[in-house]
Amino acid sequence: MNTGSAKIMGIHHVTAIAGDPQRNVDFYAGTLGLRMVKKTVNFDDPETYHLYYGDGAGTPGTIMTFFPWGDARKGRIGAGQLVTTSFSIPADSLGYWTERLVEAGVRFEKPRDRFGETVLTFSDPDGLRVELVAAQDGREGTADGTMPAGDSVRGFHHVTLAVEDADRTAGLMTETLGFRQTEEAEGRTRFAAGDGGPGDLVDISGAAGFPRGTMGVGAVHHVAFRVPDDEAQLAMREEVAALGYDVTPVLDRNYFRSIYFREPGGVLFEIATDPPGFAVDEPQDELGTHLKLPPWLETRRERLEEVLPPLHLPTATAETTGGNE
Repeated sequence: MNTGSAKIMGIHHVTAIAGDPQRNVDFYAGTLGLRMVKKTVNFDDPETYHLYYGDGAGTPGTIMTFFPWGDARKGRIGAGQLVTTSFSIPADSLGYWTERLVEAGVRFEKPRDRFGETVLTFSDPDGLRVELVAAQDGREGTADGTMPAGDSVRGFHHVTLAVEDADRTAGLMTETLGFRQTEEAEGRTRFAAGDGGPGDLVDISGAAGFPRGTMGVGAVHHVAFRVPDDEAQLAMREEVAALGYDVTPVLDRNYFRSIYFREPGGVLFEIATDPPGFAVDEPQDELGTHLKLPPWLETRRERLEEVLPPLHLPTATAETTGGNE
């Protein structure tokens, strides 16, 4: 039972490591049709991009982010990692997405049922495992993407963690973070936060005896969970620290504030605030169209614009006016 005052509301974002940044843009903004909601830099390595994708408004629960390090080594998927990132699509858009992936040359596994929903599994160009889950999802589609708004990705559905001692990870999530167990099948257990719908779900898969994963291109760096405000974040930090976890101080990420710690299985968890949001430094209708830097890096803008490769966003087509409504 959760005895703390703060509870997780759902997934905030997932951050992974990519290789070539333009190839990353082509896949996530092009093939998957997500909106580029922020083009900034890695605050700890400013000569590297930090690219954010999401829905039209940059809503927490839809945000996939990447550090594209072209010369980084390849990662290995294994125990102690977030091994699959699953996005939600409308239940009646499965045919559209099957055709779209075929046309894009994306090889996917045979569709299968999981907890009553149909799942398409494939890898991005860097080997990151991605899924599309055909779900009942009331969130709005992205109207200005590269596909019909009615068929567009709604945001996250769930993430899958592979850990050696699933019970310890589950204990942290239910007793401290406020998740509740909902379903179990085929070696995975599903946990829900908040309203328990798409974007609020985490699957834990037992990985005892499996090789440990290694960080690198094609691997997830961390998963962030949502809290509504600074007060809830500080309460969560106090509770996690009291259990003996090594929790970072609150860090300002410009678009949210963050704390980090590793759960018992080794996955890096972040607790992120919903505010202030991605429109804090550019209008919502211009999200992702300019290189945005935090104030302490503005003096280096000229240098950074020289070393960062130019990126080209895919353009919307006439196709975006059709599709499911």
